Amino acid sequence: MNEIDIRIEGRAGRITISRPAALNALNHKMVQALDRALKDWRNDPRVALVLIDAAGDRAFCAGGDIAEVHAGGRRGDFAFGQRFWRDEYRMNDRIARFGKPVVSLIHGFCMGGGVGVACHASHRIVGETAQLAMPECAIGLVPDVGGSFLLARAPGHLGAWLAVTGARMGPGDAIFAGFADTFVPQADWPALRAALIETGDPASIAVFARTAPEGRLDALLSQIDAAFAKGSLPAIIGRLEAQQTPFTTETLEALDRASPLSAVTSLEMQRRLKPAPDLRAALDLEYRATWRAQQDMDLQEGIRAAIIDKDRRPKWRHASPADVDRAEVEALLAPLGPDALTFEE
Repeated sequence: MNEIDIRIEGRAGRITISRPAALNALNHKMVQALDRALKDWRNDPRVALVLIDAAGDRAFCAGGDIAEVHAGGRRGDFAFGQRFWRDEYRMNDRIARFGKPVVSLIHGFCMGGGVGVACHASHRIVGETAQLAMPECAIGLVPDVGGSFLLARAPGHLGAWLAVTGARMGPGDAIFAGFADTFVPQADWPALRAALIETGDPASIAVFARTAPEGRLDALLSQIDAAFAKGSLPAIIGRLEAQQTPFTTETLEALDRASPLSAVTSLEMQRRLKPAPDLRAALDLEYRATWRAQQDMDLQEGIRAAIIDKDRRPKWRHASPADVDRAEVEALLAPLGPDALTFEE
């Protein structure tokens, strides 16, 4: 498959996402191919580690192929999106639980589905161009692919803010938030790749590690915590509106672009997941929402406005977060019974 290049080189199982014209967006076939490779390499003695990177200069992976999901929804085929998410989440979990080191090299845009591939790896390396985000609220979805779990583990209430605003993180901020581990300048990546392929040992990463560029989130954390520590989203918005700072302006503008239902649901998910025991608990909760998203959330409209018609004028179900009834959120996050996500082979 030319959209994802899977091979063994030296001691490494190599996976290169190779769809640069589409910012390396993941479609269902790519998800299935990546998952098959991981299964094949679990007990393959030739593979000591897995190395995941991406082709092109602009993106590691800007997300899942949501046009593919939207097309299914227009046909009334909601089962396609449900299968896509089920297979993707199982793949995300397999990366996190893989019995051998998994190294990801993250450059350019790494958002949504890209985070699900790169940021559950055991060794997550960012370069200077890396821009990570979970921007799902802007298309009527919720942070998924296990991203909700990463967000819930971020310092303080940073995860809640990142979830509802979709704010981007450069390399320093990605490390601060727990989405990455190590900064390596991209000029050193060819030598790093060669060392990993030759040795199959992630210890060589330390040779190339450098201090990451300074981010901004550490300095913002006290303001984020003051705004997001308690209360409903309308209450949080009220606190933000009572101030006039660059931070409050940025946050309110981002919330104005988000689906109110998605933002309220995402905040509830973050609060539920703070004590979550593991990634699977987050994937289960995410799947409850995404399984229902095309029918009961703003996803179809959000995709239409963002990438189909590109008018950037979505007609959300609610005018503001204050109009979202808690019962709607509870229904979206209710257990799925026989349709629940499972992880058995």
